[in-house]
Amino acid sequence: MDSSFDLDELYYTAIDLLEELIHTPSISREENDAADLIEQFFVHNNITPHRHGNNVWAIANGYDSTRPTLLLNSHIDTVKPVEGWTRHPFNAEVDEKLRLYGLGSNDAGASLVSLIVSFLYLSQRPQPYNLVMLASCEEEVSGKNGIESVIPLLPHIDVAIVGEPTDMQPAIAEKGLMVLDGTIAGVSGHAARNEGINAIYNALPIIETLKSLTFERTSPTLGPVKISVTQIHAGTQHNVVPDCCSIVVDVRTTDAYSNSETLELITKAVPQCKLVPRSTRLNPSSISPNHPIIKRMVLMGATPFGSPTLSDQALMPWQSVKLGPGSSSRSHTANEFIYFDEVRSAIETYIKLLDGLNI
Repeated sequence: MDSSFDLDELYYTAIDLLEELIHTPSISREENDAADLIEQFFVHNNITPHRHGNNVWAIANGYDSTRPTLLLNSHIDTVKPVEGWTRHPFNAEVDEKLRLYGLGSNDAGASLVSLIVSFLYLSQRPQPYNLVMLASCEEEVSGKNGIESVIPLLPHIDVAIVGEPTDMQPAIAEKGLMVLDGTIAGVSGHAARNEGINAIYNALPIIETLKSLTFERTSPTLGPVKISVTQIHAGTQHNVVPDCCSIVVDVRTTDAYSNSETLELITKAVPQCKLVPRSTRLNPSSISPNHPIIKRMVLMGATPFGSPTLSDQALMPWQSVKLGPGSSSRSHTANEFIYFDEVRSAIETYIKLLDGLNI
């Protein structure tokens, strides 16, 4: 790494920006002020920002369509504060262990600011790739006005690093999600007489099939597709045999099958149940373990893994790896925090990983 690299300056800049973001409420679909803040940050650092809704991005100078393009991405929105906060969620507070508290500090403010200042550094040096930094919105609700709305406006992307709390270990695969509404039919009748066909009883073998259903292919990093019946509803009153039973099925998909393929296999397994997906857009994602980014991460001592949690990777049509400071276990919790050292280490790691890398 070149002698002009000033980790201290980048670190101080990142922490200042993170504290400003914590002080700026940005609940999903209410991120306008945070988007303004990111846009102003780019302008202040002589970078031309682009904006669509509350998504803000920048393209490093020297873009050349003949070179591959790397996207750095993290989100500016947060969940709503949960019960149990003993600190103010929108105050950036520091304790004696040098932990910075605040809503979104861990998920994913630390990743966002670390990627942004890494972008500042990397964009000032010739790289063998084009570089794009995108701060996107509505990630926590998988909203259609988030990254999905920006993809058509970006240049062609070859690979992305998605900033989420992974303890700076590379998540090379991520589960997708489908929620299915199922309907099982019966015939109504009086409960006191031997008449009707109970839809609840018809549902029992279907639920058992879904519970034990397995597929031929298993993801080497994510394991099998996970199917869970999570809700059930039937009946109108105690003395009427129900003619309909509805279930909700949570399906965590893997890179062994696309969402549409998974849906087809489940539908074939329970033909007596009418299954309607709420959406098939949140797909599983993965990146080859032999991709130069992953190979360099391994040389740097990192351990690739498969992630069960969902991110904007589900909406990306290109290869991506999830990589960021902080711990996933702190996300969406009361008194969320990030260690200062985690931010500093993340900046150093991003730059060591990406500076001069042939992707």
